[in-house]
Amino acid sequence: MIFISLLILIVAIATPSIRINLSPNLFIRLSAIIFIYAGGISFNTFYIHSIESGVGIYSGLYQVTAISQLIDMLIYLTGSLILTAWPIFNKNSTLEINYETVNKTNEDRIMNPCTEYSLIVMFSTLGASLLISSADLISLYLSIELQSFGVYILSTLYRDSESATSAGLKYFLLGGLSSCLILLGIALIYSYSAITNFESLYTLISVLYSDFNNLSDISTGIVYGLLLILIGLLFKIAAAPLHNWAPDVYDNSPTIVTIWLTIMPKISILFLILEIINGINLNSTLLILNSTENVVNMVTFFEDKIIEIKYLFLISALLSIILGTIVGLSQIKIKRLLAYSTISHIGFMLLALVINTIQSTEAFIFYIIQYTLTNLNTFLILLALGYSINRKILLKNNNLINSDITLISQLKGQFFNNPLLSISLSICLFSMAGVPPLLGFFSKYFVLYSAIFSGYYLLSIIAILGSVISASYYLKIIKILYTEDTKESNIDKVDNVNEESVISNLHSFLIASLTLLILLFLFKPTLILNSVQLLSLSIFNDC
Repeated sequence: MIFISLLILIVAIATPSIRINLSPNLFIRLSAIIFIYAGGISFNTFYIHSIESGVGIYSGLYQVTAISQLIDMLIYLTGSLILTAWPIFNKNSTLEINYETVNKTNEDRIMNPCTEYSLIVMFSTLGASLLISSADLISLYLSIELQSFGVYILSTLYRDSESATSAGLKYFLLGGLSSCLILLGIALIYSYSAITNFESLYTLISVLYSDFNNLSDISTGIVYGLLLILIGLLFKIAAAPLHNWAPDVYDNSPTIVTIWLTIMPKISILFLILEIINGINLNSTLLILNSTENVVNMVTFFEDKIIEIKYLFLISALLSIILGTIVGLSQIKIKRLLAYSTISHIGFMLLALVINTIQSTEAFIFYIIQYTLTNLNTFLILLALGYSINRKILLKNNNLINSDITLISQLKGQFFNNPLLSISLSICLFSMAGVPPLLGFFSKYFVLYSAIFSGYYLLSIIAILGSVISASYYLKIIKILYTEDTKESNIDKVDNVNEESVISNLHSFLIASLTLLILLFLFKPTLILNSVQLLSLSIFNDC
């Protein structure tokens, strides 16, 4: 569906007569509708009992499972919500960026970034959807590169901005390094096993050998190949200590692009890691038949080497929680602070991954859903506040990047100008901090419960302390929101209040709906929790 729609839109853009008559906003709306329709198709084919074991397509390169269908729905829905945040209208439709003027001045040079944005987003989403369903090392690499190339281009979408170009170049170079690690791991696995299919690889791990000593070389190649692949994937989700690129890229990219960088690539990669870990841990025992004694001995295939993979995730989870908490305390820029907040959340999700039980898998899936909703709403609110604060600049320059909020101090006194947006932002920040009874509290509670239940006491204590400490920089933002700006005159305040209509009605509706979902989850938790439990059970039954 996404691929066919992409071809149609590309042909439409390439046709001059159609491109002139179609506005960039129409491309945005069409892309959002396509995402919603694709999500509906995924929901229509979501039958856990019939596809829980997976349905192979394209000669086994991809495998459709219950979990892949659910994440496809989440990705498509999130993508449609992000796309709706781009167009800017006021209630009287008097504020509308004159795209025709922009197109005329740059007609021979570039297309409008708004049009490019929707197409690149669709390419990246297609890669994310394919990545979740990947069942082969080759399709894994091609899908992750399709997703990554789209994100690289998004980072440099504003070519006239030096900071955005710098962020995109840094992201491209370091992302290329992580792709090299993944490709090296794939080559290492193939050179030792001559296998690229995941199911065949897992079968090789659990196959019966008469001589265990002959298996040592193969096991070494497979383990270190998987280590390289997982390190490359951790690099792409900005998990510590491979996180240094994230704060700079998030801060220098436009906020409308930062939303995508923060959410979409992480969803698909984290679920790919979940599938790899389940395949390794649940198929890593070896049956050896001793004919002389006629007994079956259970030999752990990765007895020593699997510890290396587990330590990799434990160390990364620990460092992500610590660095994301401590370094975030000294930030004065809002997007850099949220970048370190994201790193801390990645630590919690990696902790749930490494435990690898039914309870921890439930916690992991629930945490990703919570993380997506909360971060999406937070950045939508920051976009709305930026449009409101910098409305005059936006009208004068017709440039969306000039409407971004960069410093935390720019939010000072916004409660008195935009009370509803400030309250919504406060709810999101409290949820990120894990304050009950908000959605974020339950996600952290489930992860910590599964960690303590599995005996990870030290990591649980560090995670609790990190969550408490990180609440301080969330409270710092809230304090600034509710601190009156004495330098601003009363006339300016009245003007700002009248300019709240700068955001569209749909944008306002999304913020209100997501805020209520975060706030009122306690009163109807069964819908999400039951779905998460069924998916977790289907993953373990499949394995």
